[in-house]
Amino acid sequence: MAFLRNTWYVGAWSHEVKRELTPRKLLGEPVLFYRKENGDAVAIGNRCPHRFAPLHLGRLVGDAVECGYHGLQFDCSGACVDNPHGDHRIPAAAKVRSYPLVEQHGLVWLWMGEPGLADPADVPDYSHLVDPALKTIGDVMLQKANYELVVDNLMDLTHVNYLHAPYQKNDDFLAAKHEVVHQGRTLDSLRSIPSTTAPPSFTPFLDDPAKPVDYWLNIRWHAPGACLLEVGVVPVGRPRSEGIRRQGTHIVTPETATTTHYFYASSRNYLLDDPKADLETRNWQQLGFHEQDKPMLEAVQEMMGTTDLDALRPVLLTSDAAAVRVRRMMKELMKAETDAGSKPIFVLNK
Repeated sequence: MAFLRNTWYVGAWSHEVKRELTPRKLLGEPVLFYRKENGDAVAIGNRCPHRFAPLHLGRLVGDAVECGYHGLQFDCSGACVDNPHGDHRIPAAAKVRSYPLVEQHGLVWLWMGEPGLADPADVPDYSHLVDPALKTIGDVMLQKANYELVVDNLMDLTHVNYLHAPYQKNDDFLAAKHEVVHQGRTLDSLRSIPSTTAPPSFTPFLDDPAKPVDYWLNIRWHAPGACLLEVGVVPVGRPRSEGIRRQGTHIVTPETATTTHYFYASSRNYLLDDPKADLETRNWQQLGFHEQDKPMLEAVQEMMGTTDLDALRPVLLTSDAAAVRVRRMMKELMKAETDAGSKPIFVLNK
């Protein structure tokens, strides 16, 4: 499967990258993470060019990685800097890839395409993850499903009334006003439900759970798989700034054509120092993401096999509008990247 290359992908949470060798496969490529002695994060290829041993089975020597098989050492640029054999000459081909990297707001972003096109200014803004006015709880998991299926699931939130009914069902949700807005390389799916009952996930934190609220769910997709979801409730007629809300981080990075790294977090603006609220967040993340979304998406992937979604000619509903637009935009981006060769992409509309 081809992937969009000239773009930023999340490779890890910052706390996952330590002063040790940590492997992760991204877009089918073996990547090795570690931190230099000064604390900077590094990402290089994880396959030694000599006998293709995984470098994570070696060790750190200063800021270099020593292959555990025959002792070649590679620095942060991916260049071999020591050959302990024979005349110690370093073959020209003795190097691994080094990935442009930006560590920002607790996330480690990698540029998987042509290094010269990497612009840190293009990294999506997830500053809410470090906002002191919010409390963030998050993690990462591997889903055995194609990353576009995971994005479909995020961009069509009508599934919450069924798959997540115990803690998210709202009787007015399916009839809610839905707006899809495309701007540049982002797509917004906006839903507003005025004067309704709060979903069960919010009721424990309301003074009067039976009192009607205005309820909204807005999700923004940033190519290829970074989504930001805002969900909130507020007393009817009051500005949203007075309500309680959650900023949901949902970022997917392909591991392979049929497996996906899913980085998720919830950042709330209420009960910031309440351990019970932290536990409640972890509980619904476990239930919703691990026990409901994950098995359903993996079952969908199994039913599809390796057949492309469009080739199966899926029945489309009005609720599919945002997910369909995202898939269309991804095809445009992939085609633009293929047609442009080494030229920058991401221009979808003027």
